[in-house]
Amino acid sequence: MSLDQVRSIADAVLYEGYLLYPYRASSHKNRSRWQFGVLGPPQATAASFGEEPEMEMQCLLAPHDGPAAVTVHLRFLQLQVREVRSTGEDGVDVPVGQLIVDGVPVMSWDEAVEREVVLTALPLDEAADAVREVPGGEETEPVTDARGAVVGRIVRRRLPLAVRVRTRAVVDDGYVRLSVAVRNEHPVPVATKDAAIRSSLIGAHVLLRAHDAGFVSLLEPPAGAAAAADRCRQHRCWPVLAGPKGTTDTLLGAPIILYDYPEVAEQSPGALFDSTEIDEILTLRVMTMTEEEKAEARATDPRAREIIDRCDGMSPADLQQLHGLLRDPHAPGPATPMGPVADVRDVEPAAFDTAGAPWWDPAADASVRPGSDAVVIDGVRVAKDSLVRVHPSRRADAQDLFFAGQVARVTAVLSDVDGGTHIALVLVDDPASDLHDWYGRYFYFAPDELTPLSAEETALHREENRS
Repeated sequence: MSLDQVRSIADAVLYEGYLLYPYRASSHKNRSRWQFGVLGPPQATAASFGEEPEMEMQCLLAPHDGPAAVTVHLRFLQLQVREVRSTGEDGVDVPVGQLIVDGVPVMSWDEAVEREVVLTALPLDEAADAVREVPGGEETEPVTDARGAVVGRIVRRRLPLAVRVRTRAVVDDGYVRLSVAVRNEHPVPVATKDAAIRSSLIGAHVLLRAHDAGFVSLLEPPAGAAAAADRCRQHRCWPVLAGPKGTTDTLLGAPIILYDYPEVAEQSPGALFDSTEIDEILTLRVMTMTEEEKAEARATDPRAREIIDRCDGMSPADLQQLHGLLRDPHAPGPATPMGPVADVRDVEPAAFDTAGAPWWDPAADASVRPGSDAVVIDGVRVAKDSLVRVHPSRRADAQDLFFAGQVARVTAVLSDVDGGTHIALVLVDDPASDLHDWYGRYFYFAPDELTPLSAEETALHREENRS
């Protein structure tokens, strides 16, 4: 299997939180890098708010006949400072936050560059300890106007990074327990927040490929591996099986907790980066932005430009695709998290969903009729138009205090997908009850919070209402 089949999920992890709605540099929440899997410099001072420099995970493998080995792919982002400089009449460049060129803003911003460190075919019977250098650098790009005149420069700078990857393995109940640790080895002390994030590994995660061995699920281990799976310990990194369902040669170690075989929802048209928010909500939010706000977002980052352009170009049919599907939570096979189209590419993620058609359509299910369905309470059949007395016991809402002892009229009996029953009702003495009923604004209680009125009480209440 090609790792390309797993990279869509890995990329969701890599860029989760990279840039948050409204995707503008001027937004307060985008003035600080907010992502998972940040391995900070080990010599960061407290004032720099540097994150912990290390993560480690443990997983299980079942060896095959040959000598077992693993290939480790460490992936992360390296921060790159994009500084815009304006060229004055004297030819001297001056750093600026923003340069307007032919009416289009060019902005300073902290970008990121994808990095991957690969350690190939490490034997499981040997410990490994490798340090890899990630070079820094500086590039300059001229900024010209429509006449071709140079009006400024873009200078991009990256600090060099160093990362250590260690592996070790022990036999546990016939399985191999593999430990993979990643540590930021940046050698220079840092004292500021900006310096700390610029010398960090961002969105760090690992992809492991097994050779002559198969990974064992830690979420649903076979009976013989359950005890060994319980002994696996995780520190800022969570291992799950990845790739096509049923395969065991690939494992993703992510800084967020996922399920085995996570998938990006097929309805999700692209990454949104925004902390597992639902695609539809974020897309509609982008569409409400002013043209000036969109221009700033496009100038903030090329990936933000892609988001704005994609949202602007969506058709009504594209939007309808984002409205979500109801998936069977009890379907056989490994489960995947998150329901309606959320973006974990975004984990906005991003977005994980289970492939397949909707498993239940209430409009097409003749067995579901809230208007005529009934439930038996204290031996009495309760259905639409039944009168009941309310005795709130779950304290789900502060209004429950005012409902205690009140008589209510049932408007519907509903069942949820977990088999629970809910009674929709309106209060008989509420002057706005007819209006609530017309709008479909009901209060919901469990059957054990209601007492059916006797036939005499029901007749009395109905007579009082007629009079």
